[in-house]
Amino acid sequence: MRQLRTLALALCATACASTPADSTRSALDAALAGTHRSDANRARDAFRHPKETLEFFGFKDEMVVLELWPGGGWYTEVLAPVLRDRGQLIAAHLDAEASAYAKRSRTAYDEKIAASPALYDKVKVVVLQPPARIELGPADSVDMVLTFRNLHNWMQSNQLEAVFTAAFRVLKHGGTFGVVEHRAKADADDATVAKSGYVREQYAIQMAERAGFQFVGKSEINANPKDTKDHPEGVWTLPPSYRLGDKDRAKYQAIGESDRMTLRFIKPKGK
Repeated sequence: MRQLRTLALALCATACASTPADSTRSALDAALAGTHRSDANRARDAFRHPKETLEFFGFKDEMVVLELWPGGGWYTEVLAPVLRDRGQLIAAHLDAEASAYAKRSRTAYDEKIAASPALYDKVKVVVLQPPARIELGPADSVDMVLTFRNLHNWMQSNQLEAVFTAAFRVLKHGGTFGVVEHRAKADADDATVAKSGYVREQYAIQMAERAGFQFVGKSEINANPKDTKDHPEGVWTLPPSYRLGDKDRAKYQAIGESDRMTLRFIKPKGK
């Protein structure tokens, strides 16, 4: 706990002594280096490029940021400490009553938040469980909405359009919608490929624009040209899942994590 308090003080100190851009950069460095992150989570920085990704999205430490379906909280470990003093992190997680999986996932996340109040005491948790619970907050109330590797889930349940529409509504005019997703081959069949965890980049852009977002640009920060995208168990064949166990493990380890699109959208002013 003392180490967590030390990290929180370090984050505050860098924020108070720097310009907004510098304070965000310094706070990200401190959070990424924090002892609250496990070695396993830290090892994934090489594939997820959290600092570069957030900087591409225009992330700042005074923002109100909403993350959709944060899972086990990998990005929460980065976002929450940086936003704690000047901004706000809102996590739109599963409804624990929706299914056994949802209960396990939400319970684990809630326990993680409760275990480290020095870092996570100001994190607000809301429910996103489409189609039953899709309200993310008041209209035009957050500066940034982020989602990491979730589009395929919403595609499989035919809820992608509903989630994008809800994200558009809650975002302020001029605010950013940042998307990272496993990237399918350009000629892939959308209905089939989503089951493998991959999504076509053009389809993701098309659906976001249909919801009202304006496409600003993309980055190859999270690209992986080694990913052939034709694995027996889809994206979960690759690390860190290794769904095939030890079978061809060295082969998939050499590929690394999936090839990913990194897309930035805004909610146009006046819409």
